[in-house]
Amino acid sequence: MRILIVEDSERLAQSLKRGLKKCGFAADAVGDGRQGLSYATKEPYDVIVLDLMLPEMHGLEVLRRLREDGKDTPVIILTALDAVDDRVRGLREGADDYLVKPFSFDELLARIEALNRRRSGQVNPIIEIGDLTIDTAARHVRHGDESVPLNAREYALLLYLASRRGETISRIEIEDHLYGEDNFPMSNAVPSAISTLRARLAAHGVRDVIHTRRGLGYV
Repeated sequence: MRILIVEDSERLAQSLKRGLKKCGFAADAVGDGRQGLSYATKEPYDVIVLDLMLPEMHGLEVLRRLREDGKDTPVIILTALDAVDDRVRGLREGADDYLVKPFSFDELLARIEALNRRRSGQVNPIIEIGDLTIDTAARHVRHGDESVPLNAREYALLLYLASRRGETISRIEIEDHLYGEDNFPMSNAVPSAISTLRARLAAHGVRDVIHTRRGLGYV
């Protein structure tokens, strides 16, 4: 999953970015509204975390322009403005969720994951592929009754592939969802990550769930 953080507090933005990366997500952070609008219209983000009180352009104006441009990327408003009128206005302008500062990172993470599930049509937090079960709420993977331990990057890769099962996903698409703009992966990063994930799954009896389509990608 690739997430854009539009937040003028560099300390908060970098803290969120680090936390999301630890969870295996790609995250980019910008500090003003104009940059946020530019990034959001040019890059394929899964969720946008948007502050309201931004320099250069107010967060609601960013949101309004995104929706007018036809961008339906889920947006979570993250702000110190907690009056009911502020929340109602944000939601009516096209926000999908609203979180008031100060907040728990775990709650933000849960809301991001819920929005992404809704967007992909995966309302149920459980994804099943044969005997392989991915609990997206608990971030836990099982094969039958056996737990399959994965690190954050491996889990993020498996979840992305599972959420688009049946589709052929290109290397570029996987790079976009696993790496932020400040992490430029080597050309073999995705094949290497796929190989590592396959080996980790195979060690727990899971085989033939990721297939390579030469020259096209993975399915």
